[in-house]
Amino acid sequence: MLAREVNIMQIDRRSLLTGAMGLTSAYAAQRGAKKAASAGPSVQDLDRAAAAPVLRLEGLKSPVIIESIKLLKKDREYFVHVRSRDGAEGVSVANPPRPEYLDKIFKNLVAPFFIGKDARDLENLLWELYRWQDNYKLYGLALWSPQAWVEFAILDMLGRIAGKPMGALVGDVVRQDVALYVASGRRDTTPEQEVAYLRKLLDQSGAKALKFRVGGRMSRNADAMPGRTDRLIPLVRKTFGDAIDIHADSNSSYDPPQAIKVGRMLEEIKAVYFEEPCPFDHLEDTKVVADTLTIPVALGEQEYSDWRFRWIIANRGADIVQPDLFYYGGMIRSVRVARMAQLAKMPTTVHISGGFGFVYMLHFASCVPDIGRYQEYKLGTERYGSWFDHPIRVKDGKMTVPSGPGVGIKDLAGLLNGAKEV
Repeated sequence: MLAREVNIMQIDRRSLLTGAMGLTSAYAAQRGAKKAASAGPSVQDLDRAAAAPVLRLEGLKSPVIIESIKLLKKDREYFVHVRSRDGAEGVSVANPPRPEYLDKIFKNLVAPFFIGKDARDLENLLWELYRWQDNYKLYGLALWSPQAWVEFAILDMLGRIAGKPMGALVGDVVRQDVALYVASGRRDTTPEQEVAYLRKLLDQSGAKALKFRVGGRMSRNADAMPGRTDRLIPLVRKTFGDAIDIHADSNSSYDPPQAIKVGRMLEEIKAVYFEEPCPFDHLEDTKVVADTLTIPVALGEQEYSDWRFRWIIANRGADIVQPDLFYYGGMIRSVRVARMAQLAKMPTTVHISGGFGFVYMLHFASCVPDIGRYQEYKLGTERYGSWFDHPIRVKDGKMTVPSGPGVGIKDLAGLLNGAKEV
């Protein structure tokens, strides 16, 4: 495996067109044609877009000095609570089950850094946190998830002070609702069982789009059960007809030739996109697939690096970028990815991890110009409805964005009553 790894920053555009995995010359010709038609922005343009300030400080004239940051648990939910010296408060809801094993990183290497700092300096603080205590050595989900918990809580606090929803702190609010799809996370079903399960999800949600899993999940081309993918793809379209839009996710199952084979099947049923066709960290292989197929290829759920996202966008290594708002370290970093993607005319459709994560997705979607056609909705998140002054509504295949200040939770004291510090 190690012998096949390549430093992507040292690969030029020509080697990407002629190398990976011994594909046929026909594939190479297709890649070249698609690439020539999609020349994008320069790396310098992408850098400028990413470097521009994100956080909007209107209505935040006085210092907001952070006094405490605590990780709390109540029932099955983990919360991060932040308080300023002046008594302002904010809260975030962490992505389960990460706090169960990242709590020490949070308590020792993330939360203490922010104490005594001005929350209005959040963007710079995130950079300094990365350097503090050699945190950069934890680069990835282990650091970014605890960072995101704190960032979301601080944005909630700043939004409450300024009287603005979270989206308005990091951009211009351009929509109040978003179209949704429902996703099956299963591979333990036969094609017939999966179709029945997808029908149930659609009936319960009113969604106009769905997503199912193909392949075996990081399986080196093995299917979850023999013939499942080949039978499932046409069966889903035959069952639901043209009125339902279809997404498929391989979770890193394939090498390029097999991914292209499956992608062609998805093209035949006119699917919306093909997510993570190749191992997520093999950017060159994913680019081969994206260059070959006409169906959009989505990538980024596992991504952790500013520079790797820049590479994906600059080299059109995928067609849709998908930072996870927790795994990638928060709203601010993800908005920077969206700004780069916008220059390349690529949608940013964020991945959702954790139950409450869909609320952060809604705020992100409210202020990013191009979010793609659909955002994911997870059944069971209805339990959060009572937390908001203006409950999130799911109707006619769309979700509404919370309109209250910060994240939109109406009663922090009531919500956290009985919570215990972890």
